[in-house]
Amino acid sequence: MRLRPHPLRFPAAALAAALFATAAPTAAAAPSATTTTAAPDYCAARCADILPPGENGNATLAEILLNRMFGSRPAHTDDQLGPYAALASGYPGLTEAGLRGFFNDASFGVPADQVAGTTSPRPDVTIVRDKAAGIPHITGTTRYGTEFGAGYAAAQDRLWVMDLFRHVGRGQLSGFAGGAGANRQLEQSFWQTAPYTEAELQQQIDVLAARGGRATQALADANAYLDGVNQYAQQAYNARTFPGEYDLTGHIDAITNAGSIEPFKLTDLVALASVVGALFGAGGGGELASAQVKSAAEAAYGKDAGDALWKSLREADDPEAVRTLHDGQQFPYGTVPDHPQGEAVPDPGSVVPERLVYDATGSAGTAATAAPGVLPGNLLTAKHGMSNALLVSGAHTDDGHPVAVFGPQTGYFAPQLLMLEEIQGPGISARGAAFAGLSFYVQLGRGQDYAWSATSAGQDITDTYAVPLCTTDGSPVTTAADFYLWHGSCLPFDRLERKDAWAPTTADNTPAGSYTLVMRRSNYGLVTARGTVGGAPVAFTSLRSTYRHEADSIIGFQELNDPGAVHDPASFQQAAQDINYTFNWFYADSAHIAYYNSGTNPVRAAGVDGGLPVLARPAYEWADFDPATNTARYTPAAEHPQSVDQDYYVSWNNKQAAGFTSAGFGNGSVHRANLLDDRVKALLRNGGKASRVSLTQAMEGAALADLRAEDVLPDLIRVLRSAPVTDPGALAALQRLEGWLADGAQRKETSPGSHAYADADAIRVMDAWWPLVAEGVMRPGLGDPLFTALTGALQINESPSGGQSGPVSGGPVSVNESSPHRGSAFQYGWWSYLDKDLRGVLGDPVAGPPARPFCGGGDLAACRGVLLDTLTKAAAQTSAQVYPGDAGCGAGDQWCADSIVQRPLGGVTDAASTWQNRPTYQQVVQFPSHR
Repeated sequence: MRLRPHPLRFPAAALAAALFATAAPTAAAAPSATTTTAAPDYCAARCADILPPGENGNATLAEILLNRMFGSRPAHTDDQLGPYAALASGYPGLTEAGLRGFFNDASFGVPADQVAGTTSPRPDVTIVRDKAAGIPHITGTTRYGTEFGAGYAAAQDRLWVMDLFRHVGRGQLSGFAGGAGANRQLEQSFWQTAPYTEAELQQQIDVLAARGGRATQALADANAYLDGVNQYAQQAYNARTFPGEYDLTGHIDAITNAGSIEPFKLTDLVALASVVGALFGAGGGGELASAQVKSAAEAAYGKDAGDALWKSLREADDPEAVRTLHDGQQFPYGTVPDHPQGEAVPDPGSVVPERLVYDATGSAGTAATAAPGVLPGNLLTAKHGMSNALLVSGAHTDDGHPVAVFGPQTGYFAPQLLMLEEIQGPGISARGAAFAGLSFYVQLGRGQDYAWSATSAGQDITDTYAVPLCTTDGSPVTTAADFYLWHGSCLPFDRLERKDAWAPTTADNTPAGSYTLVMRRSNYGLVTARGTVGGAPVAFTSLRSTYRHEADSIIGFQELNDPGAVHDPASFQQAAQDINYTFNWFYADSAHIAYYNSGTNPVRAAGVDGGLPVLARPAYEWADFDPATNTARYTPAAEHPQSVDQDYYVSWNNKQAAGFTSAGFGNGSVHRANLLDDRVKALLRNGGKASRVSLTQAMEGAALADLRAEDVLPDLIRVLRSAPVTDPGALAALQRLEGWLADGAQRKETSPGSHAYADADAIRVMDAWWPLVAEGVMRPGLGDPLFTALTGALQINESPSGGQSGPVSGGPVSVNESSPHRGSAFQYGWWSYLDKDLRGVLGDPVAGPPARPFCGGGDLAACRGVLLDTLTKAAAQTSAQVYPGDAGCGAGDQWCADSIVQRPLGGVTDAASTWQNRPTYQQVVQFPSHR
């Protein structure tokens, strides 16, 4: 069995022996004498994948201490990080044979000479680990045994991560992992988003069970999986081979072994699913920020002109936006009405966030702590831009079979949130990635003759209601009232409480503290803020269509793993339809590519604008809305964006199709998906053919590109060059920028491992210039109140380093902007605003232009003056000013500021790697045959 020895049975002597002895290797049975593959594999060694840093996410306390003292790491902890990082420098010379140097072989099974070890936790299942990456290949002769093995392998690789996230999903992280400020911030944000009682978690399981059929099988699978998880956890505890984080956080005594690992149960899986759904599968909810932009615009320019300006800044259905479906398909959803009904714009200055924390004691009153926390505090509240996909149909490839390069961009953690696995058993045949704790099915990966992946879609499934407040004792109604109006009745809010308490541990020295988290819930959703509308006190609530339905997607994932259920584009689209979270799903087999947008999209009342707060009245509710079950009428499958065999598909969280309204701001003429779209178009131009190599090169070229430089800098240069540039400093900076643009406008090392960028000075200037020029162009025309409101709806910048943010208003920013070293960049920013405005100043045609000119008031000479002034200021900033440094980087270290850091979720850390803007887990596939 894969149980690592735990040497800390005795005091200091044993610890010293463990530290100064050779680290004990993973225990494993002798390699199997035969290959493990039994399932048909139609990929013929043309499927590949990668997931850094490594498969092994468990380290004993001794291994953690050895890592901290000597830098050593358990086997397979970081062995996928090197190939992943190396693609940044290796992609220009990539060959078909060379792909294996940057990706794992994702074929089914393990060749006999590549078997590292075999474990059989039950007679009806075998877990084989490969030598290359230590990935578990699970083969069962019964359905129960197969899923038991999946759970056992998951606990081997991600037990600590699974435990972390079941506590995150319940708003209980601080009591489990420590009271660090970030831990508290994170548990608070999840309690605000998905608060449930234990009975309500169980109720979601009961509702699923009542559906019968596949749901019954899914719950049986989940129970078998949990049995495997719990058996491994108990064995690891008995053998003292459990993750050392349990020691460091005080759950188990390192000397006596006193303590326990709490068994996992079905409700834990619902809590875990709520985390995944909230992070990656929701959309909408920004209606208050949008309303504040609208209010500020109308205050500055009057009702009609202000409303027109707000609409142009919102870019809800921008005609210049890059679309995944580019053949003119129309899929109207969330259409902005000409005359909105039930609009509830808050009175200026009246909105106050709902109080969450009560009864704080001890360190609960201190937000900042020395301990960093196990996860970013804003993991949920910060905006997410994740995942990309490039697919080319067989009509445009080298051998006539479709090619796909795709995967989720889920951030970088050690160990990773995802894990790799292969599962083969009755009714299951798949290999790929799954979230830790939910890996009874592969969630993104390949089947016998098809592969699938997803990007976050983010369409609007979350609405904000302005709910009238009331009292039952005749007292005046204020915003503090604890009752609300529902269909003429004055009802009390539900009060959902979570009590958290923590004490200092070895891992987290935050002093003891406690508090109670309180969320109030109405029939119109969770209370997020209070204020007034037309002077009347209201509670602003958030109503998400997937709330109380966190586990419903289990059916779709089951189907994706079942070769009897998915065998062509139509059956794939049906499986995707059975997933209720908002994702863009992509499919490739040997003959077809396909796309489907999933999500339970509520049908709104006629005339309601889902992009603004709505009055809480029956006339403006979702069609057929039932608050008891949080169900409604949803748009039918035919109205979801979908397609089969378009010439190519690209997605990087961009607009899906014409008419499919964007939930938030920032989906305009310049979007990071343009980086993919332009490169695929170039591959196919003049009859060109794509291959696995060329499509990977297109992806990686985009991964190193600076979107601002590639798509907005040409506009800036044209304005600056509209007259001679005579200032020497400005001219030198401009010439450096022009040289960088000519070199491809990428952020790439001078040579592999140099830790220095080519065109470094131009990059420094661009980084310093963007927030200055964006503010210089836009603020004068917007005015201070509207400028501030707009930064609350859409941040100005999202740089690779997470710095150079420019003015902010306290609204949500991107994960990368607020938590640097995350890789993902250039999703959220004012790129489109400047692109459209500058092209207008230059006299170019602009579809969907801003409602008024901004740069220099529309005068080219005045605009040029703004650009010159801000460029001169940017060029004068030193590297230390642009990149001020952090705990891991010195001031002025440009490469380090951009670098990707695998944020440790436990005790083992990994080296930083060069910046890339690409999926965390990624597949490269081309099936040559089909069943």
